[in-house]
Amino acid sequence: MENTPFPISSKLTDIKSCLIIIAVCFFAFFINNNTIPADLMESRNLATAQEMVRTGNYLIPTMNGELRLEKPPLPTWIAAGVEHILADSLSAQRCMAGIAATIMALFLYLLVRRLTKDRLLALIAAVVLVTSYNVIMIGRTATWDIYCHSFMLVAIYLLVCAFEMPGAQWGRFITAGIFMGFSFLSKGPISFYALLLPFLIGYGITLRPKTKGKILSLSVMIVICLVVSFWWPCYIAVFHPETGMAVASKESANWLNHNVRPIWYYWGFAAEAGIWALFWITSLVYFFWKKKTGHRTTFRFSIIWTFAALILLSLIPEKKTRYLLPLLVPGAINTAFYIWYSIQGLSAKGKKVLFRINGSLIIAIAVAMPFFLYLMFVREGALSWPVFIVTLLFFIGLATWMFLGLYGKKGIFPMRIFAGTALTMVTFLTFCFQPAGQLFINQERHSIHAVRDNPNVKELPFYHSSKEEIRMELVYEANRNITALDMENDSLVYAALPFVLVGTEPAEQILAGKNVSIEYIDTFDNNWRKPESKRYNRNMVKQVSIISAGTLN
Repeated sequence: MENTPFPISSKLTDIKSCLIIIAVCFFAFFINNNTIPADLMESRNLATAQEMVRTGNYLIPTMNGELRLEKPPLPTWIAAGVEHILADSLSAQRCMAGIAATIMALFLYLLVRRLTKDRLLALIAAVVLVTSYNVIMIGRTATWDIYCHSFMLVAIYLLVCAFEMPGAQWGRFITAGIFMGFSFLSKGPISFYALLLPFLIGYGITLRPKTKGKILSLSVMIVICLVVSFWWPCYIAVFHPETGMAVASKESANWLNHNVRPIWYYWGFAAEAGIWALFWITSLVYFFWKKKTGHRTTFRFSIIWTFAALILLSLIPEKKTRYLLPLLVPGAINTAFYIWYSIQGLSAKGKKVLFRINGSLIIAIAVAMPFFLYLMFVREGALSWPVFIVTLLFFIGLATWMFLGLYGKKGIFPMRIFAGTALTMVTFLTFCFQPAGQLFINQERHSIHAVRDNPNVKELPFYHSSKEEIRMELVYEANRNITALDMENDSLVYAALPFVLVGTEPAEQILAGKNVSIEYIDTFDNNWRKPESKRYNRNMVKQVSIISAGTLN
């Protein structure tokens, strides 16, 4: 076997492993994380946090002046804290999601190490997780999914420790209950259903938790979880009963009627692993192929965990690809097992052929990457020739190194393929995100963010016509509530003066016939996509004017 940079035995310390994971996470979640402007979901989340800071109301989230009770408040509180320290920093907000994703990776390492006592296996699982497509995309955006699953994985690790160690384990059970509550306060019961329940099914069937002497501490954990989880919903039920019931009814209906997809929609789940997709599929087959393996019980546990999560998620009518994030946790463990077994030895011819098929695909991707960069970025002027040449040489060297490790005279070295796959993804993230921004983002974008620097509008309320839709991206970028107003109602218009009008149509047209003075400020285009794009939204182009009492111009 090839001497690997990661010794298999105790030579690999936890500190070294964690440093490697953190280094990979830096490239996966933090580098170039501000290339793409905030999308609709991020804008909703961050506008809510901005409003918290602006109004000083931290208990009840509001969005554009209206109660926002659809999402529990914990991630919003985190975002509001960031807003206090680093105001108006999208990169900092996304860094918090990256930190949550890093925590998830570190605790997956600890979980696998606890279950298998093998640091290399645990390291592989963590690296596979953070270089998976779905995890990268969610860990780079200020959305709330990553928080609930990261908190829950911390709780799962503590549960495993508590079950496997003697005694009542009060500290671990209590801490697990707190983190379960944090998960609920991040996005409700999502992670309980999609991550914890499948884990318990797999763990209960295969590893069988040891509950002797732990019933009381386990019960206290459940109580603590319920208290942390439900104090805020209970507060809403008492002080905002009508809104709370309306939100509960709406959210329940969404699960049944919103983004409804067929039950088999998620069965292309491996694609969410990105570059690891074929390895993941192979791992599911490999379990049944290789009967006599080390850690087979733990491997069986991760397989059951995977399919339990897949089945449970498939039963819900509402389906979105980001909901597959919890499935990638056991998926990373499965993939790690396959790579780890391959490192131990590939004696059978069929297993060598199978691994070479997987490895050859990665080599093909590494070889194709320079051509992709040239066609997409260099030819369009989005990537400089010096950077391209350095990247070209790196990918050629990487592909050659992997090829020799796959087809060389000394045999197959699976560790090279694992390391090369991770490096391929890391390099792509390093060199492609920034030029992609230059190529696909509207460089002529003129954001409404500029109104923040206009002293004439600082003390004025912002309104839009009730006949027009206001996009939350505009609210976030302006860092102001933009309230609907019936512009055909003279009394309402005159009572609101002076104000700032944000409208798709010119102010003269919206306020035709009214005795007002109009001071045109500018026309803003908040589309980050180019005008020729199919996803270019004309409703994101708004004229901004100051409306005051006076004679119509």
